[in-house]
Amino acid sequence: MGDVLVSVIGGYNVINGSLNLGNFQAIIQYVRMFNAPFTQVMGIMNTMLSALASAERIYTFLDVEEIKEFGTESLNPKDVKGHITFNNVDFAYVPGSPLFEKVSLEVPEGQQFAIVGSTGAGKTTLVNLLMRFYEIQDGKILLDHKNTKNYDSNELRKAFAMVLQDTWLFEGTIFENIAYGYMPDAHTSLDAVPKDEVIKAAKMARADHFIEQLPDQYDTILTDGGANISQGQRQLITIARALIKKAPITILDEATSSVDTRTEVLIQEGMKELTENNTSFIIAHRLSTVRNADKIIVMDKGSIVEMGTHEALLDANGLYKAMYTSGET
Repeated sequence: MGDVLVSVIGGYNVINGSLNLGNFQAIIQYVRMFNAPFTQVMGIMNTMLSALASAERIYTFLDVEEIKEFGTESLNPKDVKGHITFNNVDFAYVPGSPLFEKVSLEVPEGQQFAIVGSTGAGKTTLVNLLMRFYEIQDGKILLDHKNTKNYDSNELRKAFAMVLQDTWLFEGTIFENIAYGYMPDAHTSLDAVPKDEVIKAAKMARADHFIEQLPDQYDTILTDGGANISQGQRQLITIARALIKKAPITILDEATSSVDTRTEVLIQEGMKELTENNTSFIIAHRLSTVRNADKIIVMDKGSIVEMGTHEALLDANGLYKAMYTSGET
């Protein structure tokens, strides 16, 4: 604003002849030199305010109480059958504002359950409670008829393989990124993971078709975060990493959101192969890709409002059919 004002007044005086052009240019330069320290001070002030806001968040995080560990028992994933029970579960992120109230659910071992619903319905919360990322206020969550609170949380999570919408890949080969989920012995390197296991997981995740087209195939080096491949390809690799773990329970939380519908259907078929012996949960917005699940759970505002097969839910003429016919497919 100051430069504009000086330019207008100075230009007027130059036109009238009361100020020559050289002095006018000098005045503009002096004004800029005069404003420079104030601009630097304002920049420093903005940096300080950003630092204070960041510090507030850091201290808020540090002040959060540590999650109390209730269980001490260990768990052998090979002994887990995958039968899951939610028994009158109550949960609230904020005390006094419950999300789940008396939620009950029975998931037989070896079945594929799909969870659908609008944003904020509690789909992700349901599986987060299962893995004890949050502790419930009341009720019980049972794994093979045993309370999950009896297990150390790190031990409990050995029974799960989870793939999120946000992918994570480290700098290394595609082989190493998939093999990372194999859970080898602590003293064994990733190179010791059998290559046939990696290839099998990639085929089940439908990632083998693009990997084999790369010049170095499974030896292709991924930059940090996998920036040198597409988002959909990154998701396929993370799904393969989960599958190679061979956990008794697999969770895909919007894990196929960046792949096309046809590829997602193929992945579902691969997941179906797993559920012959494993339990799986699939959270998805595209309803057309979960129609082959053994059961579909429909959630709304923290409650399970419907449950059944794709055909049964359409015949019920309820929320699922309304979502399906409204284009949420």
